[in-house]
Amino acid sequence: MDVSLMIDSVPRLLEGAVVTLKLLLLTEIIGFVFALPLGILYANGSRAVRAPIYGFVYFFRGTPLLVQIFIVYYGLAQFEAVRHSLLWPWLRQPFVCALIACALHSAAYTTNILRGAIQAVPAGEVEAARACGMSAFQVQRLIVLPVALRLMLPAYSNQAIGMLKGTSLASTITLMELTGVANTIVASTFSPYEIFIMAALIYLAITLVITRCFKFAEYALSKHQRPLASAAATPGQVRHAD
Repeated sequence: MDVSLMIDSVPRLLEGAVVTLKLLLLTEIIGFVFALPLGILYANGSRAVRAPIYGFVYFFRGTPLLVQIFIVYYGLAQFEAVRHSLLWPWLRQPFVCALIACALHSAAYTTNILRGAIQAVPAGEVEAARACGMSAFQVQRLIVLPVALRLMLPAYSNQAIGMLKGTSLASTITLMELTGVANTIVASTFSPYEIFIMAALIYLAITLVITRCFKFAEYALSKHQRPLASAAATPGQVRHAD
């Protein structure tokens, strides 16, 4: 194993990792913005409203991300109207095409996760809010969504980690993210073992940071539950204080 080659490859791999993080962050932000209204409608809408959302979710969950990236990158260029539009300077860029495909893919998964979380909110909490005179909008905004967002965090963290690994497919359309840079170095050094080990270690480090961020978010959103558990565990101390 050539340790010096592994060390020398780190700066270039980190440059690719920056592109990977940029793609991942924008993908999750755009995907969540799209998924939030879709998830609410998917859980509470009529059958006519849910049908197209189901089709969207089914397509992007049922087809490989690589195929979706190819459809966006190679498919949009087939339409003359797209090539002559004002958006063409953007749509012909590998990063933008990868972002579109990844964001739609992420939105589909997040929509389904959010739908399940909304439907998992205890019915008693919703009924209590309605009994207090809250409107349907207030119930969704103040009761259902805060609880659903907390419930969806474990599944959403898995989706974000899966999306991190999915960004490596962007290298197939010449985007120089982490995997793309690793492939370039391997082509010039003929040392795939050392280079891909370093790339894997960087992916692991990013995954660790994502996992810790979601753990912190879960901890912060469940603060209200801990004092109750602490008080219930020490009833003797409460009686002694009285």
